[in-house]
Amino acid sequence: MSVEPYRRVLALPGVRALMLVGIFARIPVNAAGLTLTMYVVHELRLGWFQAGLVGAGATLGIAIGAPVAGRFIDRYGLRPVIGVTTVVQLAFWLSASFLPYAALLVGALLSGLFAIPVMGLMRQCISVMVPGEQRRPAYSLDSVLAEISYMIGPAVAVAASASLGSHWTMAAVGIGLVGAGTAMYRLNPPTRDPSAGPAAVAEVPPRRREWLGPAVFALLAASAAGTFVVTATELSMVAILEDAGATSWSGLVIGLWCAWSLIGGLVYGTLKKGASPFVVVGLMALTTAPVGFVGDWRFLALALIPAGLLCAPSMASVVDALSHRVPDAGRGEAMGLQSTALTLGLAVGGPLSGWVIDEAGAGWGFLLAGAVGLLLAGVGALLWRVVPTRGALAAKAA
Repeated sequence: MSVEPYRRVLALPGVRALMLVGIFARIPVNAAGLTLTMYVVHELRLGWFQAGLVGAGATLGIAIGAPVAGRFIDRYGLRPVIGVTTVVQLAFWLSASFLPYAALLVGALLSGLFAIPVMGLMRQCISVMVPGEQRRPAYSLDSVLAEISYMIGPAVAVAASASLGSHWTMAAVGIGLVGAGTAMYRLNPPTRDPSAGPAAVAEVPPRRREWLGPAVFALLAASAAGTFVVTATELSMVAILEDAGATSWSGLVIGLWCAWSLIGGLVYGTLKKGASPFVVVGLMALTTAPVGFVGDWRFLALALIPAGLLCAPSMASVVDALSHRVPDAGRGEAMGLQSTALTLGLAVGGPLSGWVIDEAGAGWGFLLAGAVGLLLAGVGALLWRVVPTRGALAAKAA
């Protein structure tokens, strides 16, 4: 595997600093959800259902707020949005541990609505700072770094809650989010192509109907499919280990699964030619479906290798295609909509796969993940190939 594509990407002006800020900014974001859960269960002495409602409120807020934040970034730039969202996060996380449960529910929803749009911003800034022919390795590297942050964030949340208590951990998450917002504010990476001149930078975002057509909806479906498969896989994995009395091995199995994703993302970025996002997502779903029927749980980590290798490439391929499909002036809102699609896949995948596991067994959770992922990827592929859009015609003309 050659590292030359990554070396060229990191040599571009500002990209190395952006990637460095991105990996650290995502850690408190990934720690936030589990920190809230630990607080509701251990400090408020409420059940997992009540904790899930708080998480659902934050998730709903993110799903609604991400495209709105993207639209404001397209219109007013990065700094006003980062400034407002950072202040809201500071206020919520410093006060959250003093709120009664009902107020915490409302606060979680508002926190989600005004979440710092780290994920969408990273993807948008990469699309501006990296030439089109180098975006695939850039997005692959970003997916790998996001995976690393995901591995660190929840682990830090659990360890901090156990050693420091939930009150101090929530304050630490708030400080971490403020640090992330401050770093992004100071770095101020471009969200529009500065080489196009002041007129283009000040351009009003295009009307949605100019780019939000079936092809973009197809990519959003692929995004939701990817997170649905990942969420259902993680839950089914833990359920199989619990049924086998091997819960203590969950950390190792999940860690190996994440390692396969890291390897797959790094390899995908070095390929001379990328693959259709619908093919990558579909293959990930197809190789996930039979995992639950391998028999002995000790073969689970090995059975997850094919699907794991495709996790990071599935996300990178979707974002790469989206960055080429949407015009520069509307890319912030498009990336926000993709964040919404990712969030919806996550929100639906957990409860639905949990119900199937309860009713039919852990192995059927993997089958559900594969079936839903294949269905959404197939629908997306049909929309992409069959239905013409203004965005596609504009892209061809350009």
